[in-house]
Amino acid sequence: MTIFCGKHCFALLQLLCTLDEAVASFCQYDSDGWTINKGDQRGFWHRVISPTTALLGPRRSAYLCGLGRAEECPSGCGGCVLFTVFKHRLLTHCADKDFDCRFSMATNKKAPLGSIENPIKFMDQDFKSLLEECLKSGEMFADPTFLAEQKSIGLPEDADPKKAIKWQRPKEISKNAVFVEGTTGTTDICQGQLGNCWLLASLSCLTMHPKLFVKVVPPNQSLSKPYAGIFHFRFWQYGEWVEVVVDDRLPVREGRLLFSYSHTRNEYWSALVEKAYAKLVGSYGSLKGGNISEGMEDFTGGIAYSLQVSSRTPQVLWRSLTAALSRGSLLSCFIQASSYLEIGKVTGNGLIKGHAYAITDTDKVMKASNEILLLRLRNPWGFIEYRGPWSDKSKEWDDVVKEEKERIELKKKEDGEFWISVEDFHNLFDIVELCSLNPDNLEEGITASPSSPASPSVWNITEHEGFWVTGSTAGGSRRYNRSFWKNPQYQLVLTEQDQPQLEDDDDEEDEDDDDDEPMTAEEKQRAEKQKQKAKKCTVLVEMLQKDRRQKNKLSFRHIAFHIYQVPTELQGACLSRHFFMTTRPVGRSGKYVAQRGTWRKLHLDPGNYIIVPSTYRPNQPGEFYVRIFAKTGNTLGTQDFTCSSGFLPVMATPVSPEDQLKVLKTFDEDAGPDDRLNAKELMKLFNTALEKDYHLPLETCRQLIFGEDTKGRSSLTRKQTETLLSSLRHLQSIFFQFDEDSSGTMSPFELSTALQAVGMQCDSKVVELLSERFASGELHMPFHSYVSCVTRMQKLFALYESETSQEVKDRGINSWLLQFLTV
Repeated sequence: MTIFCGKHCFALLQLLCTLDEAVASFCQYDSDGWTINKGDQRGFWHRVISPTTALLGPRRSAYLCGLGRAEECPSGCGGCVLFTVFKHRLLTHCADKDFDCRFSMATNKKAPLGSIENPIKFMDQDFKSLLEECLKSGEMFADPTFLAEQKSIGLPEDADPKKAIKWQRPKEISKNAVFVEGTTGTTDICQGQLGNCWLLASLSCLTMHPKLFVKVVPPNQSLSKPYAGIFHFRFWQYGEWVEVVVDDRLPVREGRLLFSYSHTRNEYWSALVEKAYAKLVGSYGSLKGGNISEGMEDFTGGIAYSLQVSSRTPQVLWRSLTAALSRGSLLSCFIQASSYLEIGKVTGNGLIKGHAYAITDTDKVMKASNEILLLRLRNPWGFIEYRGPWSDKSKEWDDVVKEEKERIELKKKEDGEFWISVEDFHNLFDIVELCSLNPDNLEEGITASPSSPASPSVWNITEHEGFWVTGSTAGGSRRYNRSFWKNPQYQLVLTEQDQPQLEDDDDEEDEDDDDDEPMTAEEKQRAEKQKQKAKKCTVLVEMLQKDRRQKNKLSFRHIAFHIYQVPTELQGACLSRHFFMTTRPVGRSGKYVAQRGTWRKLHLDPGNYIIVPSTYRPNQPGEFYVRIFAKTGNTLGTQDFTCSSGFLPVMATPVSPEDQLKVLKTFDEDAGPDDRLNAKELMKLFNTALEKDYHLPLETCRQLIFGEDTKGRSSLTRKQTETLLSSLRHLQSIFFQFDEDSSGTMSPFELSTALQAVGMQCDSKVVELLSERFASGELHMPFHSYVSCVTRMQKLFALYESETSQEVKDRGINSWLLQFLTV
């Protein structure tokens, strides 16, 4: 521990003494340094560090945000104490213009990969090394992974030569080009010739939150020295922050930027953010059309959701949006278009249907003796504004005093930004999109005052990534009961209620409360509802489908998830189709939606649950990401729902006299001097015995031979042949049960049940791999593939049983199967 003290260190030492006690209580020390106890990070900041820093006085009080990540003082004075908490360290740092004192209780361990401090390098491009390389060589950076060509545009090329696209750097477009002019604001962003208002509206919202903005747009970037035509930006992608590097060559048509531009025409940060995001999803064309929630989540890592404007009264809606803005939520809104033809239509009052607007502020002004509640909106186009009451040039402002108009910064110019009364907003708009960084803010009906926010809760977060595989894990909705149970399953264990029940709470009454006014029926109902919620476990589940913007088109699947409670007797067991057909879900995300994501906040009883993500129709392949938030004290499964594989052979069917005669005849006619049959001879025998639709190819017959104990020979004896033919008859009878249309094939979804019929219990990951290998992603599995699969599995189970290595046994049968099925 090292301390360099200046003249103001007495207060710092007081702080350190208090922190010493706090760290001992809330942290543990090991080779990695000080670690905050899991699940108590947010509580640690609010209960310990925040009150403690008051010892340093207002100029040096800690400016805390999130879970304590370091941020610059917003005033720029440089006199703040900055605390940084990463997953594996606690670091405190004090700095002031008048003195220099630093204190460290940590090793300099690198932040986890994928965190905002250590983002994943997209395309393996490292910004710092590329910048240094360009500065050293004196050459401008030209991105080899996102070329200045039509493919990066991703839209049809205009045949008119006059409208040819050129790629130019900012200073080639305007001589006084800057990265940021003054400060960032909503008017820095104007939409170009691309239907990506959803993205730009999200970006407009982001400019209202400086701490969030610097996560996406790292500071210290400019178009002046040191300048090498290279910039970097960060986006949240399915649980991880990704850093995207771009050059500053931008598409230009007839001397103007083709896509996003600044209202002042000489500021380029927004155009470069747009380019970086286009690179992330494949092209500019891939940005066309979308939901505002996508951009909000990718700029913050928060949880986006929709609010029907009509679900609140105007006054309650205004309070809700004001509170949401004060908590750092991003807000936007739009008017629903009744048809595709209505999208982009400008109404008589200047509003655009099917178009995303950013909600950038709320306020209230006095008109005479009346209080008017207002919302400030911004059109990302940068022009075409609302022309109704309380718009920029409306007569309603004539009755408002000058000081009030200056306070809310009323601007009477066509910049896309305008005010609207909450009553008119309520009548004209349909949907508000919100993005919250904290699940606490997702309670329905939030109307808390921003001046007295509720204490944030401590949440555990678990993340999963999964696949829907055709014929294997893409089981579709509950409507398809033969395959729904094959969808991926994730375990959720809830053990601790949100609030512990206090004994005799209902019986203890204060004698001094006799004069209190009795509660109304509505208040009693609300209190009882909160009381019942407190006895449950709060959990929030969000599911996002991945990479559906690739290849210049948008193609979201209809997705949803269901939650089932697992009874005690079935915990740890593989859940069968029967379980899902006889058990109703205790929670669900709602209707299947063709959007990137869906979420639901639930209050569940303590117990064991599984979460089942699905597409609406079966056999729709795709990737997805699930994150689960649960209140502290509850534990979440870190892997998908698994069960041990095993093999209990079913008693073999005796060889029929008919088959004995077939084998005898074949051996008499075809066997060589060693009285054995090779693969070709076996194929001839088996295919005369089996029905035509169940004939076996030569390769399958070779696999059958090597599945037997042949002492290294590639042929079978009479006894082995008789037993194998009897086994094939048995497999044919099993397969026939699942060949619903008598086509000689079965659905790969039935593979696990068909394996169970021969005594094989297989984990879902094993079945998924078997389906991929032996059905090759096809919707129909032929009989010979089923035979190959069973033969392979019999051999692997036998090899595992004969294995003597304890290390292998400790890893388990699932690990063994997964390892050798890929060979």
